[in-house]
Amino acid sequence: MFWFHPDLERLENEIKTLEYKPKLVFYGSSTFTSWSEVTTIFKQYNPINLGFGGSSLAACTWFFERIFENIKELDAIIIYAGDNDLGNGRHPEELILHLENLLSKISKKYGNIKCTFISIKPSPSRVHLLNSIHYTNHKIKKLLSTNTNFYFINIFDDLLDKNGNPNSMYFQEDGLHFNALGYQLLENILQKNSEIFPLKTSIKT
Repeated sequence: MFWFHPDLERLENEIKTLEYKPKLVFYGSSTFTSWSEVTTIFKQYNPINLGFGGSSLAACTWFFERIFENIKELDAIIIYAGDNDLGNGRHPEELILHLENLLSKISKKYGNIKCTFISIKPSPSRVHLLNSIHYTNHKIKKLLSTNTNFYFINIFDDLLDKNGNPNSMYFQEDGLHFNALGYQLLENILQKNSEIFPLKTSIKT
């Protein structure tokens, strides 16, 4: 996984130069990396965006200790990953094992904080994986139901058209990444689930 190192170094430098203590972390793949407005949208929760492009759930788990080394305290973490695992031929059960491991690492470092997983999106470019994505989301939701501080946010259904296929209106031309409408939908869904966020605060700059 050496190809992630430039992104990891970028995140480490960002954490070191942060002028406030983050309370909320957005962690995962390019769905977060490309969401440049996310820390502004959720500014009242002292957020930091630790997405790194092309990452998998396996990579998020593997590099957790390195990325979070200098974040000593945290109130909540929101995770988005899994597309790339399935796209690379990983079995849904492998993703569940990686997520179990990641949640264990989070709990070991931060205690019983709020952990939210956003469902894997049904991308037009990966329509052939639709059944696997649906099954994986079902298994993840079941796993998260075991802890009252774990949350599952379903965006899968809202990204389907009337025929049950991925709705291209929410995606860029590559059929994989969100466009502005996709991010607006994601923001609206998250805003409706206020319980996943830490207490509101103000960033001191």
